[in-house]
Amino acid sequence: MPTDRVRETAGPRHGVLDRGSTAVAHPNIALIKYWGKRDERLVIPRVDSLSMTLDVFPTTTTVRLAPGARGDVVTFDGAPAADEPGRRVIAFLDLVRELAGRGEPAVVDTRNAVPTGAGLASSASGFAALAVAATAAYGLALDDTALSRLARRGSASASRSIFGGFAVCHAGRGVGAVADLSSYAEPVPVSDFDPALVIALVDAGPKAVSSRAAMRHTVETSPLYPAWATSGKGDLADMRAALERGDLDAVGEIAERNALGMHATMLAARPAVRYLSPATVAVLDGVLRLRREGTPAYATMDAGPNVKVLCHPADAARVGEAVLAAAPGCSVVTARRGPGARLRTGAGL
Repeated sequence: MPTDRVRETAGPRHGVLDRGSTAVAHPNIALIKYWGKRDERLVIPRVDSLSMTLDVFPTTTTVRLAPGARGDVVTFDGAPAADEPGRRVIAFLDLVRELAGRGEPAVVDTRNAVPTGAGLASSASGFAALAVAATAAYGLALDDTALSRLARRGSASASRSIFGGFAVCHAGRGVGAVADLSSYAEPVPVSDFDPALVIALVDAGPKAVSSRAAMRHTVETSPLYPAWATSGKGDLADMRAALERGDLDAVGEIAERNALGMHATMLAARPAVRYLSPATVAVLDGVLRLRREGTPAYATMDAGPNVKVLCHPADAARVGEAVLAAAPGCSVVTARRGPGARLRTGAGL
């Protein structure tokens, strides 16, 4: 269930608003990655994952029903959605309509504060916000588990952004309906552990290779992938224990090895998938220098060139300065633990 912090700030999550249903969700950064799907139609990940939802880069999505319209209308940041993202949104609306037993078209307006397609989890915040707004607009009252399961159908990482703080997404078991029912996210109870995450934006542009294509190619061709997926089970158990202790060094070490291992599997794919740029490597070297100088700082990366650095909040300014010195021209944003997805009352198109 949502934390007390989310309950206090979110207001009601479900229900229908007068002029459409507007939801806000934040991206999450996986500390234990899932990289790879075993069922692409149902979006079932191959391995469990664990993440931290952030308090920056929110996505705000409004869904308004349009009875009598000829079809759905989807806009991103005020402009018509490109073909592939638009199709993904409409396919997701079809899932919601099937669950609700309704057929009205909808107008969907999404505003992203995070660069889209840059490896900054815009799909996580995007589909989490869409899940909350669309279910409200179509009159569906889903519990958190069902809402997480639904969000997963848009993006596996979106299942985790339903929750604030730390969350684990279960890869599930079996196939078909059994797999669908058993793959969802839930909160990881962590009391006082609230690290800073310094985000180094070395390139905010869209990736040359989408995460979906890169995952598929890595699973199919990388000889390192099976070993990384197996080692991830131990990483997840170690990470949960480290979070329970509030041990930043252990959390950081586990997150860094898991992320570097994931990128190693991509580099070993045939041909290689390479997201790391020279600026990425410079930031990674800067993180190593910080540790040698006595500042606990640990890197993680998703599918993209941008680096996220875990550290103590008191060290965030120092880490940011080191990142800027290592990669002049990049920008830095510092995040903390953020809230789960929720309806924004009194809003609409």
